[in-house]
Amino acid sequence: MSVLLNNRNYRNLLLAQITSLAGTGISTIALALLAWDLAGANAGSVLGTALALKMVAYVALAPAIGVWAHKLPRKHWLAGLDFIRAALILCLPFVTQIWQVYVLIFVINACSAGFTPVYQSVLPQILPDRSDYIKALSWSRMAYDLEQLLSPLLAGLLLSSIGFRELFVADTVTFLVSGLLIVFCTIPKALEPKRQKGILHNLHFGLSSYLKTPRLRALWGAYFAVASGSAMLIVNTVVYVKENLKGGEQETALAMSVAGLGSMLIALKLPGWLKKFSDRSAILAGGGLITLALITGSMEPGWPVYLLTCLMIGMGLSFIQPPAGALITRFCQESDAPAYFAANFSLSHFCWFLAYLLAGWSSTALGLSISYTLMATLAVAGVIYARHTYPNPDPEELTHTHSAKDQSSIPVEHSHHFVIDNEHRRWPT
Repeated sequence: MSVLLNNRNYRNLLLAQITSLAGTGISTIALALLAWDLAGANAGSVLGTALALKMVAYVALAPAIGVWAHKLPRKHWLAGLDFIRAALILCLPFVTQIWQVYVLIFVINACSAGFTPVYQSVLPQILPDRSDYIKALSWSRMAYDLEQLLSPLLAGLLLSSIGFRELFVADTVTFLVSGLLIVFCTIPKALEPKRQKGILHNLHFGLSSYLKTPRLRALWGAYFAVASGSAMLIVNTVVYVKENLKGGEQETALAMSVAGLGSMLIALKLPGWLKKFSDRSAILAGGGLITLALITGSMEPGWPVYLLTCLMIGMGLSFIQPPAGALITRFCQESDAPAYFAANFSLSHFCWFLAYLLAGWSSTALGLSISYTLMATLAVAGVIYARHTYPNPDPEELTHTHSAKDQSSIPVEHSHHFVIDNEHRRWPT
């Protein structure tokens, strides 16, 4: 880690990520409490709808941003979006109507849809060594997990002296700090992709290339399990704790922090494990853990088993999400990385869109036990699809044939590391 931190640009980006994640974690709890304040027992449906709107922004806008990413002044773009998000989040303490929550959440996350794919495409250029990049992905996941662990605890401490609406002010400050850290980064210019066609063609390229790659298609299946687990945590923890366990705001923060602890425990060990085991094994193990946790939750357990359920969901998330970035980088040309990351961002958040709606509305209409059962069903379907789609064995090089370009040439058969690009339009069978 000390070697990575000697890279000033990576250090600033990591600190920016940690800072903004800390604020986002606090405001996630504040948003759940705001939903409860505005809607009471219907908080699950309000929160589910708000977060589904967040996913609409991601799914609709991220691929379009990926098309333009190589033309953007990336440092100013990233910092500017942080500052805009800070201003928008500062409006949340003054919300008095549910529709205002929906509007603000959509606009804030439209900015996030423009930020995250560009940020993800910067990291491989700053850390060109694959080993360093995989470590950085694991540490990024660690930052996320540390946020899940510490932010609820910090929120619990803050809630003992201030109201939950004031927590949004803390999130505003974190985005301002994140933007300033990015301003002092040196971000390399994006590589110009070989594709020079129109916007619609390039938009189609990212999505279709991602879905033509078997491992990435399997990753998308695994994201249905990720979305199912995280949606139940974010949407229904406050409902479960307050209604079933008769807890309060601090107990809600505790349950979320246990999920963060589970995720962090796996993230610490995962880089070493991935040297011995395949990405496929890690992804399927994570999906299995999430499914088991959701089945356990459907039995509506008491405090000890419920906390174990949260721990298992956190562990499952960390088995799947860190290998994702390495898989995407491995199976695309470097110049095409923004388009692939944007496709991953959009497709994965389509899973969250479905999961948030299902988790929020099913818990309100059918009860928490049925809601857990439905989410477990969605998770297991994703795991089965991922297992079926991910190649096993998983060779690095593939033999394939290029057809003759004209009558004077002959087909060419050769082997190399295969990715979908301008020269290779379909996956060899």
